[in-house]
Parts: sequence; C-alpha cells; structure tokens
Amino acid sequence: MNNPKERKILEGIISGDEVVIKAFYKKNYNYIRGYILQNSGEEEDAEDVFQDALVVMYQKLKSDTLDINVSIRTYFYAICKNIWRSRLRKKRKLIFDNELILANEESEQYIIEDIEKKEREQVYRKYFLRLSDACKEVLSLVFAGNNMKEIARITGYAEGYARKKKFECKKSLLDNIEKDPMYQELKIVSEKES
Repeated sequence: MNNPKERKILEGIISGDEVVIKAFYKKNYNYIRGYILQNSGEEEDAEDVFQDALVVMYQKLKSDTLDINVSIRTYFYAICKNIWRSRLRKKRKLIFDNELILANEESEQYIIEDIEKKEREQVYRKYFLRLSDACKEVLSLVFAGNNMKEIARITGYAEGYARKKKFECKKSLLDNIEKDPMYQELKIVSEKES
C-alpha cells in the first residue's frame, strides 16, 4: 500500500484509533448500507455486516495477511459483499407476498445472479449517463436494433461518420466501465465462479 492516506487509515484501524475508525465509518457506512438494503437486507443487517467486515479487516491486519492492491474502500466493500452473500446463502429464505418460502439451490443462485446483474447495470448506467448527448443518442439507437443506415438517417450524420461515432462512443463507454473498481470486482467474482 503506497498511498500514505490509506496507510494511515489501516494503521488507525489496527491501533484502535477511535477518530480514524469513526471517520472510516462515516465515509463508508452509507455505501455499504445502500448495498445491503438493495439486496434483501435491513438496517440491522447493514450494521452487523459493517462491524463484521471491520473485524475481518482488523484480524487480517493483525496477522499481517492483508494484501491490498485496490483502494481500502473497494477492498472493504468486497469483504462486506462476501459476508452478506454468505448470510443470504445461510438464510435461504425469500419473502414473496408476505409468505416465507424456503429457497432451493436454484433460487439462491438466482438471487446472487440477480444481485450481480443489478451491479453490472448500475456500473453501465453510471458511465452511460456521463456520455455526451450525441453518444447517448447513437448508442441508444444501436441498442434499439437500428442499423447504421437508419442511425445515419435519424441523426443526420453521414453513414461513415455514424459508424465512426458509434465506435468512439462504445470505446469510451467500455474504457470507463473497465476502470471502475466495481467492474473489476464483478470480473474477479465471475472468473472465480467459472
């Protein structure tokens, strides 16, 4: 870990520095809470997962087995996510129309896949919305199934320019998505599962 600011946070966690831990909590709790609440959890679950993840990180720091090559926030988020997924698997419960149903393995896998799909869509949407209006228009037309001739007609671009624009916009979108820590995490998870 070369970042002095992040090294200071890790040192604060390992030494039990209340100021550092409170600042870390304040900066990261809502992020973790949002993930848990969006994925079948409640406020108490978010608090428990956050605390458990902090303990895991502390133990890894104490035993000198913490090897981070991403930001602390990304690493901590991954710990929280894994803890929550593990709890979802253990519960094996789904609530539909106020009926408690024991989920079978297929349902459990569906939940996990659904969570991952939502996360991928969230990353995609985040960077799609940051594109220029022209790029959003061209890519929306592509995703709607229009061919390049139709796209050129609708946008008023020459067909060659429309093709070039599509390539540039798609490349820009993919480059930004691939740099996102969430994308990197999802990529690692899917590689482990295959």
